[in-house]
Parts: sequence; C-alpha cells; structure tokens
Amino acid sequence: MAEQDRLHPLRPLLKNWIWEHGRVGTRYLDCADGAIKFDEGKKSHFAAEKYTYVPLGKDAQDNASEEGPAIQEAGLARFLRAAQLGKPEEAGSLAEVQRAVQDCVALGLFSAYQREAREAFARYAQEPMFDDEIRAAVVEDIRRIYAGMPEQLALYDFSVLYGLPTPLLISETPFIDWRVSASPALPFVSLPLGPYCLLVGAPSGRQSRVAPVVWKAAAALGPLKDHNRRIAERARLWLVATTDDQLVAAQSRIVAAMGARPEDGKR
Repeated sequence: MAEQDRLHPLRPLLKNWIWEHGRVGTRYLDCADGAIKFDEGKKSHFAAEKYTYVPLGKDAQDNASEEGPAIQEAGLARFLRAAQLGKPEEAGSLAEVQRAVQDCVALGLFSAYQREAREAFARYAQEPMFDDEIRAAVVEDIRRIYAGMPEQLALYDFSVLYGLPTPLLISETPFIDWRVSASPALPFVSLPLGPYCLLVGAPSGRQSRVAPVVWKAAAALGPLKDHNRRIAERARLWLVATTDDQLVAAQSRIVAAMGARPEDGKR
C-alpha cells in the first residue's frame, strides 16, 4: 500500500469526532504551528504521522513489514458507534464486544509508544548504524518499556462510560495509564472512544482472560475528571475536539511553548 494511502491507526476512533451537521469535517489544533483548523471531509488528513509497529506480546517476533496489530474493523466500527450513541444493545455479541475492546487496547498501546519510537529513531540515526540495526535498537527500547503490558491488560476488567456530559478530547496519544501518569497513582487505564464515551480498565484480581465488558451511563468522570487536561498536555502533533472553544486553552499553552503570541497561532 502506498504511504499516502495508509489509514491512520486511530482513524476508527477519530470518526466519532467528525462533525456532520452542514460542514463535514474535524476540528483540531495543529501543534506544529498552534493553529486551530478544520479538516474537511471524513478522512482525518491531519493525522498523517508515520507509525512504527512493535509486537509487544511474549515471544513475539519483529517483522518490519507488519504495519500494525490485527484489527477486526467491522466489529470495532460497530462497537465504537454504539458507544458514542449510548446504545450497548447495538454493539454486538458479548464475544464481539470483548474482541472490540481488545482491539481498542491494542490501538491504544500502538499509539502510546510512537513518541518514544520517533525519538529513538532520531537518536540512533546519529550513530554509525545500518537501517536494520537502528530498527532493532528501537524495537528493543520499546519492548523494554512496554513488555508485558498486553498480557497485563488482558486481565483487566473494562467498562464503557457513555453519555458523558462534557465532550472528551483526543490526541495522537489518547491512551492514558493513570497508574504512572497521575499523582497519586490511580489503578486505571483509559481510552476515549468518542466525544461522549470513555473506555476504562481496572485490575480484576482474576486469572481468567474472559470478562464481560460493563456498560455504564455516566454523569461524570469521577476520579478521571482530569482526562481532557491530560490529553491536551500530552498532545505533540494534533488535538481534536468537537468545538473550537475546547481548543482555545490548549492553544494558549502550545503557542506559549512556541514562543509566539496566541493571535499569531490562530487562523
């Protein structure tokens, strides 16, 4: 597949942020220039960064030709739409929902290590190394950080919080491990599925890999109330919202980091 034809791994999720009333497209903040922009259409052109796939499973073999985790696209799309609409009955069978959640976690982890991968490639590119040696070093670095996480998360209990009152943000790194990013640490991981729905995982204490996904109508995020702030703080490439107003505060931070005035960064 040609480079320009590849679909962004997070595109299934980004579809839930597409505005389809009148002008069809996505509102986002471009972290490169600090501008709030509107991406016309449904293809998420702004999400164009190159991804590096590193198999994280135990004894997994690296294959540079693999572009990402194996995803059941139809089932994932059905699940994400049901989550956004707040209609669990339309998400599929228990097994299909379980698989869709596994796919969401796989995509979340896939996006989580991209920043480290890009930094590692840039670092090793300065060394007298061949391309295959550079990739091997990058893979080793990523596995050192994320080894064991797929197996660990496979034992988590997952819930879909839907009908949230405040729209969620999403960035190129939407997976949050609250165990290491929050202070004090919280025993959760999360991934926004749409503006009004959040996937949350918590340790189960069980050894079985089979656990039903729980759907919860939520009036608030509770201990995860800082979700949007954390998503915005971690954004380095783009930040997506349902309205321009949601992006203004984040724009100020990003433009300040660029050493420019807010009015210089907004179109």
